[in-house]
Amino acid sequence: MSEANYQSRRVLMDRLLRPRSVALVGASPTPGSFGASVLANLEAAGFAGELYLINPKRSSIGARPCLASVDDLPQGVDCAVLMIPRSSVMETIEACARQKVGSVIVFSAGFAESGEEGRAEQEKMRQIAKDNEMVIEGPNCLGMVNYVDAIPLTFVVTPIDKLQTNNGIAIVSQSGAMAAVLGVSLRSRALGISFSVSTGNEAAAGVEDFVEYMIHDDHTQVIAMIVEQFRQPKRFLDLARRARTSGKYIVLLHPGRSSAARTSAATHTGAMAGDYQVMRTKVEHAGVLVVDTLEELVDVSDILVRCPSLPSGGAAIFTESGAFKALALDFCESLGLHLPVLGGSTAEALRQVLPDFIPPTNPLDITAQGLVDPGLYRRTLPAVLADESYGSVVLAIILTDETTSGLKFPPIIEALQELKPIKPVIFAALDEGAQISQGYVEQLRALGVPFFPSAERAFRALAQVTAFASRQHDAVVDGDGGIESMSLPSGVIPEYKSKEILAHAGIRVPDGALARTVYEAQTIGARIGFPVAMKAQSSELSHKSDVGGVALNLKDEDAVAEAWKRMHRDLASALPELVLDGVLVETMGLSGAELIVGAHNDPDWGPVLLVGFGGVLAEALHDARLLAPGLSREAIVRELYQLKSAALLRGFRGSPALDVDAVAEIIARLGQLVVSMPSIREVDINPVIVYPNGLGAVALDALIVVA
Repeated sequence: MSEANYQSRRVLMDRLLRPRSVALVGASPTPGSFGASVLANLEAAGFAGELYLINPKRSSIGARPCLASVDDLPQGVDCAVLMIPRSSVMETIEACARQKVGSVIVFSAGFAESGEEGRAEQEKMRQIAKDNEMVIEGPNCLGMVNYVDAIPLTFVVTPIDKLQTNNGIAIVSQSGAMAAVLGVSLRSRALGISFSVSTGNEAAAGVEDFVEYMIHDDHTQVIAMIVEQFRQPKRFLDLARRARTSGKYIVLLHPGRSSAARTSAATHTGAMAGDYQVMRTKVEHAGVLVVDTLEELVDVSDILVRCPSLPSGGAAIFTESGAFKALALDFCESLGLHLPVLGGSTAEALRQVLPDFIPPTNPLDITAQGLVDPGLYRRTLPAVLADESYGSVVLAIILTDETTSGLKFPPIIEALQELKPIKPVIFAALDEGAQISQGYVEQLRALGVPFFPSAERAFRALAQVTAFASRQHDAVVDGDGGIESMSLPSGVIPEYKSKEILAHAGIRVPDGALARTVYEAQTIGARIGFPVAMKAQSSELSHKSDVGGVALNLKDEDAVAEAWKRMHRDLASALPELVLDGVLVETMGLSGAELIVGAHNDPDWGPVLLVGFGGVLAEALHDARLLAPGLSREAIVRELYQLKSAALLRGFRGSPALDVDAVAEIIARLGQLVVSMPSIREVDINPVIVYPNGLGAVALDALIVVA
């Protein structure tokens, strides 16, 4: 979208999100009705703009006059809120178009989600919006709330805490109910909200439109999203990258982890790349922080908004219980939250200020000494905060009751006021539900220290934000390096041609060539050196070994001739109509570990890569990982070491460590290939044989499918 087009679109979105005039179609005095609730919200918020009530059965509601219909509105009202039965929605939208209303909010359900007739009406709704430069929110939504200007256009009772800062959280949710729930949770943590938008069926304005608006909104720092389906995935990826470069954060909760993988995928790789995992891989690479629960959505947003910087590296934990110290070690290991060992000058500095009975460790258990010696926090925090090994500090404190917490909070708060840490510090209560003074919590938050009701929630959120911060350093430009494009035929490309394409991309394949006669096969074998392997080649023969199309370890020309005769006899018997391109003759590779490497070009999200251990491990143990093209080699190596069977890569029970750098190179080059040649739908390299460190890796078998 050009800058001029964007600015024009933003003006239209302003008419919905920051309206100066509002028409309530279906306004009502009946308590509990949509028409009464929206009006009550606006009056409670002190809406200062022009407000028009439309109700053909009443001349007034309270002191406010009513109009009989939309046609009685003045031209150019910014926003009309439709609180009317579904049967009247379409004619009312048409009337809004005649009156040049800038935007419409449709609460009514029963459109695309209800069948063909509803879908047709929703499509007509979209066309009206397009033809009249109108923004439509919904249908089937709960409206929106602007906390910047105090404009609640929703029937949900919404107290307005007007945003006073420029680091608010914008809620963008397809589910209206979840938007309301999230708003309550954020407000309970004293987190400022800039906008809350329920997009519903998205007839003419989707989550992508609102995300684009929030990226450019000066009051929004974090965009918290609840999305069940992205209707413009590639646009969203572009917006996510723009948010990242703008210094804003997108946090996404997306249901669907349990959805089955596509059954129509053409190759093994495609079958293993489920819809949710493809989405998650792509959006995380674009800079989105994906969470798994509503709690995490709130907790992560809290850290991103309040803390002065993102955590980098491991965490240090202060606590007051030896048992909790052990629990924290276990839990943080399961989360992947690194807890670096205290050592060197930091340990020595702590020894100077700690009693002899408290060893300097991480987590640091200061026991109950904090009650006896309140200054202990002030003396121990500086050394840990100064240590670059620690990207964050968690204060996991036992609060018990108001008296006990009244002894602990003041010295901790005073220490933080004096030290003014620039790395994240998080306070976590060990005893959730303890009675404490809310004033202490407010003081912590004012210092940029999130307060968590439980340590587990704090650790889980911190682990996610730390991993997110690490990923921001992993991404490089998609298609880095590029591959010169080739003209490819559509359909399944047989192995020998697939390997030519891989070799063109710089991926190592066995030495060999295609033979069309037994003499050519013998000649190739003599040239490349025996023993050799022979594999029948046809785009219609993807499972060669099942029908006698593979012969291995052929030691001389006589063995080649015998295998040639046997292979053609078996194929003629099993598949009498099969026409071969020829027989691929290749050097027999040395034995090594087997991996599967592949690519899947998702029609919505674009290409993703897959790597896992070959054979039954990939499928039976789900030991595979999806990666986005464009990761650095170092990031790919880290992903390889996240495989469940990664111990085999490092060397297991005396076996040598494997050449993971060579595998990373294959994956990176495959990513360049599929980005450079978007017509490639699937790539399946199974297996990739990986040799000991320094000896490389080779694509032993390959299949490519072109759209």
